[in-house]
Amino acid sequence: MKLWGGRFTKPTNQLVEEYTASISFDQKMWRQDIVGSLAHVAMLGKCGILPMEEVRQIIAGLKKVKEKIERGQAEFLVAHEDVHMNIEKMLIEEIGPVGGKLHTGRSRNDQVALDMHLYLREKLMEIIQLAMYLQEALLEQANQHLDTVMPGYTHLQRAQPVLFGYHLMAYVSMLQRDIERMTETWKRVNVLPLGAGALAGTTFPIDRTFVAELLQFDGIYQNSMDAVSDRDFIVEFLADASLVMTHLSRLCEELVIWSSQEFSFVELDDAFCTGSSIMPQKKNPDVAELVRGKTGRVYGNLFGLLTVLKGLPLAYNKDMQEDKEGMFDTVATIHGALALLTPMIKTMHVKADRMRQAVTNDFSNATDLADYLVRKDMPFRQAHEVVGRTVLYCIEQQKYLLDLTLEEFQSFSEAIGADVYDALAVETVVNARNVLGGTARNQVEVQIDWYRKQLVETHAWVNKNSQKVMIESLIDVGSPA
Repeated sequence: MKLWGGRFTKPTNQLVEEYTASISFDQKMWRQDIVGSLAHVAMLGKCGILPMEEVRQIIAGLKKVKEKIERGQAEFLVAHEDVHMNIEKMLIEEIGPVGGKLHTGRSRNDQVALDMHLYLREKLMEIIQLAMYLQEALLEQANQHLDTVMPGYTHLQRAQPVLFGYHLMAYVSMLQRDIERMTETWKRVNVLPLGAGALAGTTFPIDRTFVAELLQFDGIYQNSMDAVSDRDFIVEFLADASLVMTHLSRLCEELVIWSSQEFSFVELDDAFCTGSSIMPQKKNPDVAELVRGKTGRVYGNLFGLLTVLKGLPLAYNKDMQEDKEGMFDTVATIHGALALLTPMIKTMHVKADRMRQAVTNDFSNATDLADYLVRKDMPFRQAHEVVGRTVLYCIEQQKYLLDLTLEEFQSFSEAIGADVYDALAVETVVNARNVLGGTARNQVEVQIDWYRKQLVETHAWVNKNSQKVMIESLIDVGSPA
């Protein structure tokens, strides 16, 4: 018999039962469901809605259910639809009819919303920490390569020489924005929906503030209809995750390119590559490729939920059951990507000599020749034209700029002097960009120091809030003094 079956005259069609059940995936939130129930029943006792003896019975029963699930002795059944009804059934089997009083003053609508808030704030904290670990790995590599020069690219064409450490710092910067977005999202995640009932609150004199304090929520939904129908916090997380995966995918694309024989700028550790079933010589950057590929599924989860929500009237609708699988999948996908990329970056071998060879066999110092002429009082547009003709001459003669004699240089402009060779040297070109955000060595050191300070601040934020998400530490929230 269904816990809600009193109004019905027929059992649920088996196909309907299988099609509408969510227990196959939402059982992932069983800990959150028990913790939420512990806080709820403690509040029922505090407010005198249930006698304390029954509260103690329910708390003891919930903890026994928890222990059975942990030991693998509990069975989640499709017939009970979802994690909430399964746990309530287990509770009733454990302590008898008094277990049915647990649901006093709440609905599955606010219960499921609570579970998702509890689940997502925990996972959001984990993902923020993993993003920080990847930042630290990139910072470590950047600091080791303050003198490694590589070609910088636009349009995947060589543009200007940059430090390899400078290039990596761009990804540190992207991850910093990702972390900031996720800490902002935390504010919307760490809000209590429980107490909203089905959509209009409850007739019982509950204390929502007490529950929020027990469960370490920073706020409470002010409108019950919004509380049960809001999935903005999941959409926001999925959007944040999509940007994280965008950045990781771009990094992985570069790792794939850099590790190719054509570039040979880096070599990824064997532990993070795979081979070919037919070509013995192959070493494939499969992890980087798969992160790049899995980015699409995270985008899909975001657009899937947006599509579900766009036409829904208030308040709760069964369509909203589709909010969970995409959230779970995105959590697993981004968690795996960040966890793998950190050691892959740490163990990556950088071929500094190959990078330097590449940057000396191109025209990426051409802009510096134009700047040199500008300092000789030539208008930039004229300097641009002069250098363009000089480069064309070099291509025809199969030379690079530093291969030209002074006489050849002066055939394009008499303003060019012997000091042009120092001006076009690789180190000069890199360190000439000594402006905030530039690639000069001392500017990259400034960037490294700045982002290390940001990491210290983020660590402090994590330490301040991490206790709030520790589900195990909240298991005793319902225990009466």
